[in-house]
Amino acid sequence: MSHFSYHPLPHGVPPGAFHAPEPRRAEPGAWPGFERALEVVNRDLVATLPGHPPLVLMVEPADDAGTPERVYVALPDGRWQGNAVHPPDPTDDSGVPEPTDPADLLTLVADAAQETVMEMSWQVWPVCPAHKLGTHVRSDAEAATWWCPGGTEAGGHHASRVGELSGTLPGKQRRALRRAKRKPTRGHQ
Repeated sequence: MSHFSYHPLPHGVPPGAFHAPEPRRAEPGAWPGFERALEVVNRDLVATLPGHPPLVLMVEPADDAGTPERVYVALPDGRWQGNAVHPPDPTDDSGVPEPTDPADLLTLVADAAQETVMEMSWQVWPVCPAHKLGTHVRSDAEAATWWCPGGTEAGGHHASRVGELSGTLPGKQRRALRRAKRKPTRGHQ
């Protein structure tokens, strides 16, 4: 679901009489756990899709019907696809702030980022470097990982921890990524 394609009407309000609240970029520091998780996910995005812009957090304000504020992972132009990372359950109106478990936060953000990147750019992301298959985020007691369904292992294998995909790239790509990080930006030479 995307703000630009769908917004539910509050109960009893006729179409045309309701104007959805405009989403806005999340204020820095407002969602610190999601911000840290998105920094980690953006490392994988930059490593595997160089030239793709980093993702941002967008906030859809609460409407008059009492629904809570919703936070999404979006492209810099504000477009997103998929479910909110907060609240993860649209019926949750408890007012509870973001989750505190880092693995839960990272899993929520990685899943939302994958949905946005894949749907908005029409490409599979991220891809297991060994098998060239799309991966999906999984979380266990230790970490959030990108899980590949390929390989000889029963049911697939961990392709990488979320945030560490650059370490799985072939040498040439890894070296190019390191060079790009060292390259001075304009105005800072």
